[in-house]
Amino acid sequence: MRSFGSDNNSGVDPRILEALAEANGGHAIAYGDDPWTAEAAGVVRELLGEESIEPFFLFNGTGANVVALQACTMPFHSILCAATAHIAVDECGAPVKLTGASLREIATPDGKLTPELVRPHLHGFGFEHHSQPRVIAISQTTELGTCYTPDEIGALADLAHRHGMFLFVDGTRIANACATLNVSVRAMTVGCGVDIFTLGGTKNGLMFGEVLIPLRAELAQHIRYYRKQTTQLYSKMRYIAAQFIPYLREGIWLENARRSNAAAQMLYDEMNSVKGIEITQKVESNAIFFILPRRVTDRLRERYFFYDWDESRNEMRLVCSWDTTEEDIRQFSEYLFKLTADG
Repeated sequence: MRSFGSDNNSGVDPRILEALAEANGGHAIAYGDDPWTAEAAGVVRELLGEESIEPFFLFNGTGANVVALQACTMPFHSILCAATAHIAVDECGAPVKLTGASLREIATPDGKLTPELVRPHLHGFGFEHHSQPRVIAISQTTELGTCYTPDEIGALADLAHRHGMFLFVDGTRIANACATLNVSVRAMTVGCGVDIFTLGGTKNGLMFGEVLIPLRAELAQHIRYYRKQTTQLYSKMRYIAAQFIPYLREGIWLENARRSNAAAQMLYDEMNSVKGIEITQKVESNAIFFILPRRVTDRLRERYFFYDWDESRNEMRLVCSWDTTEEDIRQFSEYLFKLTADG
């Protein structure tokens, strides 16, 4: 069943399957001591123009987020994030459980933190009765599909560094942001003063796997141990790493992100003329948030799978994938127009 439920629901890019098949021949030393992992690490360095960094390959996004935050914090620290952040809403408390640090969730209108929103939470430094602010954590793109510009990221990095803190970027959909803003991953991270970030792939054509990239040596120091303790060290690492070689070197990451973004814009153009619809967020990547009467969305669910976002006001989310087609959009739009016309 094809749907707009999530970019996790899509299949694997055939070029990635080819890379996996090629890596499947013969034996290779386990736990990352293989030629594919070494080559993939080199490709990440090439992408960022940073020869000294050490990328770490992991199973999934939640695991990558947790390991990144473990590298940044002690149990008496706090992590500042948007109230809609994945680490706050969709990770079953894993960041708190596995770091011991507390989360301070900050309300935002569009999923984006700003220095103005963060500053009121920067207090209690050196006071033993308070958790010590240590990390500003943002998602790129945000959970509302909006994108931080490099200047906006840089402003948050400057604020964090002035207070002896780190800026972490959950980059599960960073490819979509790069495609929207027409900037490189380097400009989005190294160039903005980001301290540590994840580079996603599972939502953008990979079978599985993420890569965690610390940009400060002190954060890289213990990540290999956190990765093992957090059950994110894959013995057959070559299968994660092999995917990232063509994904990054051949530009699949950007090509697929452009496809999913373009599909979302096409779907938005169709939905924007639906009778009675309210599009609740800017469509800046591959997600659309909308409100329609419940009688319409209940019937829409009979044919399509998608998630509620805010049940209190019947706000829904649609997500386009790298393999979303014009025919997918046409069929969905025709059915939606029919439902609203009937209503």
